[in-house]
Amino acid sequence: MTVSDRWLLPDGVEDILPPLAGRIESLRRDVMDTCQRWGYQLVIPPLIEYLESLFTGTGHDLELQTFKLTDQLTGRMMGVRADMTPQAARIDAHTLGEEGITRLCYAGHVLHTRPRHMLTGRTPIQAGCELFGSASESADMEVISLMLETLRVAGLPRIHLDLAHVAIYESLVGEAEFDRDTEAAIFDAMARKSVPELDELLGECPEGSAGSRLRRLARVSGGPEALDEARQVLSGASEALDSALDQLERVSRMLARDFPEISFGFDFCELRGYNYHTGLVFAAYVPGHGDSVAKGGRYDAIGSDFGRARPATGFSLDIRALVSLGERVVQRQGAIWAPADQDPALEGVISGLRLTEAVVRALPEDEGCNPATRGCDRQLVKKDGQWVVESLD
Repeated sequence: MTVSDRWLLPDGVEDILPPLAGRIESLRRDVMDTCQRWGYQLVIPPLIEYLESLFTGTGHDLELQTFKLTDQLTGRMMGVRADMTPQAARIDAHTLGEEGITRLCYAGHVLHTRPRHMLTGRTPIQAGCELFGSASESADMEVISLMLETLRVAGLPRIHLDLAHVAIYESLVGEAEFDRDTEAAIFDAMARKSVPELDELLGECPEGSAGSRLRRLARVSGGPEALDEARQVLSGASEALDSALDQLERVSRMLARDFPEISFGFDFCELRGYNYHTGLVFAAYVPGHGDSVAKGGRYDAIGSDFGRARPATGFSLDIRALVSLGERVVQRQGAIWAPADQDPALEGVISGLRLTEAVVRALPEDEGCNPATRGCDRQLVKKDGQWVVESLD
């Protein structure tokens, strides 16, 4: 191994250095403070767990993204978390076991075997909120509203929110009764929005059948007009589909009322998290960035795998990505430079200042250095026998 090999980091893994690290930490604190002001309690799940726990309820969507290792104590397989949502569900269902509404929030690193897309790394800093114990639209509205509030805190401009409903695709596929391989191919094509592939897979479905409706629905997306078009495509199909469309309309109207500055749309090909989401799903985007900056939805079934079925909804986001995309300005005062003077009075002044200020104490090796290079904009100087703070200028 050469010397250069010793400091090389794996692809998609990075050191976060000043001042970026300070901006990320500042946003993490503000996002968590925002969530806690809404009544969400902070939890810190472990970095590693047994695989059975990490994958429970997710339909193994996370399996390819999870690094696996053998526990030297038990011989069982463990995984480094790739998503903290299943951990929050386990905490609610098994560790806390409380009745009624539980609100949890979290923030920390997750690890992915490969980046989700070209603009992200493999070590996102995930933050999110989960609300357990309510199946109401009010709970969905609360979670979406809180997500949009955290994006405002992050300084993201011109947010666009896409809404979808898992029950629409689930109902049509169930009615069509495709064989397993065909259903998998349809799912893959629809998730990639590949209309030509869907036409080939569904071309022989008779008009008015579930397959035909699915093919037409794949072409439907956009603003409020898309919801009207979807109603025409799904007219007379089933009460479950009508109910899902009604919910999308109600939620979009409430959001438009409460967040008039945000644009809304509907994407009926949105199948992210299909294997564990059970109802309304949503994703936020900003112009010029192809992947969502925050996403979430309802996942009522996941708690049953932990022995306690609970309705649940939540969202997650990547703090690192938000800092890169946002226009957030962090006003931070520089530190105070203290000279390498052995005056006992100086020690007392430094101790008092450090209760509220950052103070950098000079060392002998700092002689002749510019305090500004140490992040300082003020200095302690002795005047008339007293140590006072003055501007470096």
